[in-house]
Parts: sequence; C-alpha cells; structure tokens
Amino acid sequence: MAYYTVTGIVKRGIPVLLIAAIISTTSGQLLHARQELLIDFSVLLLLIPPLIKIGGDTGSILGARLSSAFHLGLADSVTSVVVTNSVLACLLIGCVSCVALSVVVWAAALLLDVEVVYVVLLKVTLIAGGIDMIVVFAATIGMASLAHRYGLDPDDVVIPIITSIGDIVGIASVFVAVSVVL
Repeated sequence: MAYYTVTGIVKRGIPVLLIAAIISTTSGQLLHARQELLIDFSVLLLLIPPLIKIGGDTGSILGARLSSAFHLGLADSVTSVVVTNSVLACLLIGCVSCVALSVVVWAAALLLDVEVVYVVLLKVTLIAGGIDMIVVFAATIGMASLAHRYGLDPDDVVIPIITSIGDIVGIASVFVAVSVVL
C-alpha cells in the first residue's frame, strides 16, 4: 500500500500539472488573440468564465464516474451501457446548465446596461456548450479508459487535464459559436 506516498503523488502529479498549466496558458493566449471581439461584444466577458466551467465540471464528473465504473468492473469497454448512461446524464446536466447560464447572463447584462438579444445569447451558449461538451466528453472517455488500462490514478490524471481541455475548448467554441450566429 505504499502507492499513496507524498513523494509518489508529487512525482506522478508534477507532469500532469505541467501539461494542465500549458493548456491553461494557451487558453489565456487565445482570449488575448481575440481581444477585439471581447471588446465589441462585452457580454462574452460575462459568458465565458461560467461556460468553460460547465465543460470542465461536466467532464470531471464524467471522468470520475467512468473511472469508478472501470475500476469496479461495471464497464468493460467504452461502448458499455454504463458509459453511455453516464455520458447522457452529463450531457443533460450540461444542456440544462447552458440554458440556465444564458438566463443568468442575460439578466446580468440587463442589470449592467449591456445590450444583448436573449435569443442570440441562447444560441451562442448552446452551440458553444454543445461543442465544448462533445470534445471534452470524447477526451474524457479516452483518458479514463487509458488511465484504467495503464493503472494510473484517474483522479491524478483525468480530472486536471480534462478541466484544462474544457477551458481551451470552451473558449474556442465561444468564438466559433459567435462566428456562426453573427
């Protein structure tokens, strides 16, 4: 049971955290590169932080569920009914969260006297959230199954990287959604 030593956790965690830091830094650079769009459509500044949390959080939930299912022997492959049901449950949570987010951002924009059309905001939120969840869920399924196959602790590997992937994909998907809707 010497697997969970401080030295072992640090040795396994440092490379993963470095990868996550690089991905997150790239996310910030992506925001900086599209700075003019953020200035023109300031409502995006209200939308982006919680939207990328939806992708990262639902991906982390999915990763935890899949990791538990693989380790307990409840799922033997990525096509198992447990995996499918977990993905559908997380997708439902994500979609409901996106709709609720659009209402909250719309209300906050009204309070801050930022002009925004709700239907446009809803479309951007759903398109961006959908893209984010599809990419993050695919990455989560792949990483959870690989972590299980190679005997890695999914909590140390899957969740930090998926959260960072959720950030960069969420930001990119907002810009894609804005270009599609507008």
